[in-house]
Amino acid sequence: MTYRATLAAVIALATAPAAWAANSAPQPAPIVDTIPDSRDIAFPGTIKLDVDASDTARGIFRVHETIPVTAGPLVLLYPEWLPGDHAPEGTIDKLAGLTITAGGKPVPWVRDHVDVSAFHLVVPPGVASIDISFQFLSATAEAQGRVVMTPDLLNLEWNSVILYPAGYFARRIMVDAGATYPAGWTSATALRKTAVATGAIQYPTVDLDTLVDSPVYAGRYARIEQLSPDVTLNLFADRPSQLLATPEEIAAHRNLVVQANKLYGAQHYDHYNFLLAISDRLGGVGLEHHRSSEDGVAGDYFMKWSDTVGEHDLLPHEYTHSWNGKFRRPADLWTPEFRTPMRNSLLWVYEGQTQFWGNILAARSGLVDHDDAMGALAEVAARYSTLPGRKWRPLVDTTNEEIVSQRRPVGWASWQRTEDYYSEGQLIWLEVDAIIREQSHGRKSMDDFAKAFFGIRDRDWGEVTYTFDDVVKTLDGVVPYDWAGFLHARVDAVAPVAPLGGIERGGYRLAFTDTPTHYWKAGEGEKKIVDLTYSLGMVVDKDAVLGKVEWDGPAFKAGLTVGTTIVAVDGDAYSDDRLKEAVTSAKGTTTPIRLLVKSNDAFRDVVVDWTGGLRYPRLERTGKGPSTLDALYAAH
Repeated sequence: MTYRATLAAVIALATAPAAWAANSAPQPAPIVDTIPDSRDIAFPGTIKLDVDASDTARGIFRVHETIPVTAGPLVLLYPEWLPGDHAPEGTIDKLAGLTITAGGKPVPWVRDHVDVSAFHLVVPPGVASIDISFQFLSATAEAQGRVVMTPDLLNLEWNSVILYPAGYFARRIMVDAGATYPAGWTSATALRKTAVATGAIQYPTVDLDTLVDSPVYAGRYARIEQLSPDVTLNLFADRPSQLLATPEEIAAHRNLVVQANKLYGAQHYDHYNFLLAISDRLGGVGLEHHRSSEDGVAGDYFMKWSDTVGEHDLLPHEYTHSWNGKFRRPADLWTPEFRTPMRNSLLWVYEGQTQFWGNILAARSGLVDHDDAMGALAEVAARYSTLPGRKWRPLVDTTNEEIVSQRRPVGWASWQRTEDYYSEGQLIWLEVDAIIREQSHGRKSMDDFAKAFFGIRDRDWGEVTYTFDDVVKTLDGVVPYDWAGFLHARVDAVAPVAPLGGIERGGYRLAFTDTPTHYWKAGEGEKKIVDLTYSLGMVVDKDAVLGKVEWDGPAFKAGLTVGTTIVAVDGDAYSDDRLKEAVTSAKGTTTPIRLLVKSNDAFRDVVVDWTGGLRYPRLERTGKGPSTLDALYAAH
């Protein structure tokens, strides 16, 4: 064969289909779900749960359970989808040392290959109960998660310290729980003690839903204040001086209960416990429960009362959840146990209206004065009137955010959007109030919706679910209007224009001045930041590091990003005052602001083109008549 013929044959072979040379291509192995579906039937027997929470030096909770069983396959579940978190945020990563025995003999277990919060085992014949031991290794530093135990404080969340049998609704599994705390400590929970012996406290037998919904705070330093015959304020702190609230401050918390009961016209608890940690060591939290709330504020909450105003709406918010979120709950969010995924489509009602009422109750009770209430609302209005992410992402899609990001930090929050259903939801409900007042000629307001929607079945602390149509029907019962069309436009559609109708119809307008409100200054001080969101489009933390950069703002256009450190301003070493002076000096000129910045190990000079001066949001009155917004925030 000639060379030419040989070459042609090789080319033909190379270009022809070559089945013999095809890459291997496997098919997927089938996923077989061997975890029983939950059923609304009673679990036969009662789980005995004991938690030793005395190792505060190392943050270790030691757990022992006894579970009644029958012979055969059994699946144990660790709570994953947690009420109030709206996401699969169970702390399975902190479970360690799992040992299961029956009659003193080991029972092997295997973790499910798909659902890592599930454990399979086979109960031997003749065995009536199994014993389970493990440790919950709580975070000892912020990088590991929320710190829930310190040498002086602890927060026991029962969902962190229990395994439960699959196949049953949580409300049909009974648990007999007890816990041991350090000697001399005070503890508080919605559960009532049934016995106390040598540091160990026994609680009444309750269903698993109620247990998980009844966390415990305990601490070395505590103060208990009775706000009403049914409501208790339980204060815990790092040191005694942090508990020194004045009579006036306690009175404002007491008035919160009065104003809430006037608003809703019913209570959905037999008793209620505020669990408030005043601490710079325990991880911050705001988590709702039916008969209690886990709340965490900074150590100077009472010591610098005026300067911590940004935290004063936390308790009103979580308290409101007893009505909105716990008693009335979105139908697609309610789940029978802690494995079924939650669907968050109505969080703009669950959280958005709670944000709305929480801020109003803070003002009505005197926890926040009128000027600070308007200052807080101005910040919300400014945020959403300038938020670029509203150009592409509808509000309803942000209800998925806790599942999407699980609250991990994001680099471009203003563009990506975060959990905007809270505060943008608040603005929507402000507008609803204004429309109700206009359509009813001032005879009705959102207060009428609150009584109609949340004020049913006094003292019922079960759950009544609702849908979008239920919300619309109740609004129509207050005043007829195209509520479905209004809400769909505000929630489901991409809407670049912020919903400021409630503010504007209420007799105010959003304005920007070069002087911050007291609420703004207090927020900067509490967070230890310089907030130049509406001028340079960035926030600087206490270490001169950028904590936020606004998408398409002046800092963004200068190439700055979150995590960048400012070293110098116009040639001088950085200070907060120097940066503000530079912004002020550049106002109305053609002179840009020059910064020396450090990103990773690289230094560079950047020019920020901004000559508009300092800009801070505030609300200004319009017109001379009465303000319906003022009426909404006024005490009843």
